[in-house]
Amino acid sequence: MQKKNGMFSTTVMQAFAIKKSPLPWEKAISAGVCAGLPVLVGLLLGNLPYGLIAGIGSFTYLYTFNVPYAHRAKKLFFCLLGMSFSVGLGTLLAPLPFAAAIAVGLIGMIAVFIFGAFKIPGPSAIFFVLGFLMSTGMPIDPSLAPLRAGLVFLGGALAWLLGMMGWFFNPHGPETIAVQKAYTLLAGFLDAVGTKQFHEARQKLMSALKTADDALLAGHLSWRSSDHYKRLLLLHEQANTIFLEVLEHGEESSDRLPPEIGAAVRLIATSIDPKKCRHASKARWPKPADKGIERLISLVDHAHDLVKEPISRIDRAIPLSKPSPWTTVMGAFDKNSIVFFTAVKYGVVLSVAAFIANSFHFHHSYWVPLSCAAVMSGSTIVATFHRAIQRSIGTIIGVIIATLILWVKPEGIVIVIAILLFTALTELAIVFNYGIAALFITSNSLLMAESTSPLHSFGYFATARIIDVVTGVTIGLIGTLLVGSRQASNWLPHFMAKTIRSEQHLLFALFSEREAGHHGSMERSKLQTNVTNLKIVYTTALGEIPSNKHALERLWPAMFSIEQLAYLLESSMKYPNRPMLSDEIMSQFLLVFETMAKAAEQERAPAKKHIPEIAGFSKITKELEDLQEALQAIGKVRIS
Repeated sequence: MQKKNGMFSTTVMQAFAIKKSPLPWEKAISAGVCAGLPVLVGLLLGNLPYGLIAGIGSFTYLYTFNVPYAHRAKKLFFCLLGMSFSVGLGTLLAPLPFAAAIAVGLIGMIAVFIFGAFKIPGPSAIFFVLGFLMSTGMPIDPSLAPLRAGLVFLGGALAWLLGMMGWFFNPHGPETIAVQKAYTLLAGFLDAVGTKQFHEARQKLMSALKTADDALLAGHLSWRSSDHYKRLLLLHEQANTIFLEVLEHGEESSDRLPPEIGAAVRLIATSIDPKKCRHASKARWPKPADKGIERLISLVDHAHDLVKEPISRIDRAIPLSKPSPWTTVMGAFDKNSIVFFTAVKYGVVLSVAAFIANSFHFHHSYWVPLSCAAVMSGSTIVATFHRAIQRSIGTIIGVIIATLILWVKPEGIVIVIAILLFTALTELAIVFNYGIAALFITSNSLLMAESTSPLHSFGYFATARIIDVVTGVTIGLIGTLLVGSRQASNWLPHFMAKTIRSEQHLLFALFSEREAGHHGSMERSKLQTNVTNLKIVYTTALGEIPSNKHALERLWPAMFSIEQLAYLLESSMKYPNRPMLSDEIMSQFLLVFETMAKAAEQERAPAKKHIPEIAGFSKITKELEDLQEALQAIGKVRIS
């Protein structure tokens, strides 16, 4: 009992933890301008309600993150379309509360699925749900649906323009930052060779290389490719080559690398910015006695040349493999997909919350499903508890603040300034603690929804909103606990086995004599989907209540090896002169993979099998040996 009380106290304290993060001043100010400007225009044109409706479109800017502008343009455009559609549909269905309850669940489900399938950072479904629910609380008139949707579109268009403003000054800024970070961590990785920090540095670097790869793919335009973008592609490929060179020849060495190598790579990282590359100077190396060190120095020198040389002298084609949107969607659209399951759960519980609110005739009932949606935005059950605590306290304080403001009957420019400030403060607070942000979100939403309505009773209004919020939070918590609270732990063995078999398929496509000339792009796409799903399931399982944390922590080496092996197999696709393995050797590899997959599936330790060598790709053999060893932990502690 004491242990459970201690766990509960810890969970509550974590909900109030303040994160140490830099303040996003630029985004906060831009978000405030996006929210306040449409309201100001409506005020100046003598129609404040229209300005407030257009302000809903400003929520589009809250989906702006540091992603490549080519990707950002499409993402923000679809967000403003979704926001406009949500408000238009909410206006149409306002007279039909039960149809609206089904629709809000579908909107939430579709948004959660798309954001999860495409791994899009951002607030996911919450603001689409907010737009829909706010429109159902407006004066009922379905004929105004096109007008309201159009006004939201105009507000969203302003948010799109502000979100894309950086493109005019630094069109490849996000990609540059991603590649710079990869080189900075590559320098740290080289410094860590032969030390206890090697494995940690390897994990960080691999993650950074994958992030840079995703950023470069997202920033690719089929009809245009600038010189700087081509240079970033070449630099990223060279960073991968240096990393693989160390894994191939230096991973087992206890000797440290010359510190000049890490320093030279660190200099390259600072020189990737076009404004600084002209100041880069090539490192002077003492003649190395070791051939491996000499080869590594040659690769670093080539990376330096990629920074400094004119693109016309170093330009070469680099194949880009990007799964189609249809492939990505179908990979997540599976009965055993955690993304699909999460989306369905979100939509069902949201609809239930809306049905309950309508059935009990809550005043402005949309606050019930809205609070439910906010709580369920937590990625795990522990995160959902945190959101429930934060949402409840933050919203109660926000309701009191908004009610006080509405009580004094603000007019004109006061409303504009308040909305601008609350939006900016939301963006500043969200990096610290969601509870603080919920305070400003609630105040802002109430001002936008209620500014044009008379407030007859301070106590009634505040009490009604607080009851709505507590009801919505409770429904969200109960729904999360009842619907698949242990689903991720139950699925983990299946997803581990599925990912291992996917790695088997890619290895067969790349190295089998029977598949000579096959590029393996389809197998690679499936592997990427499976690795993503596995990581989501593992993270979700860690946040379940109750969870077998001891067993899950023992599985971390296996998770790491699976991810590392996937990276190595994908990297092997860049080498056209791969050795082709005979049927006999390939059969042994297939036996190794299937033995490990079966063991993961049945939660038992796998029998050790001989793993053949692949000429020039010994790192793959080594990682398979590590994975086989790491899976021994499954036989000692069960996951589910």
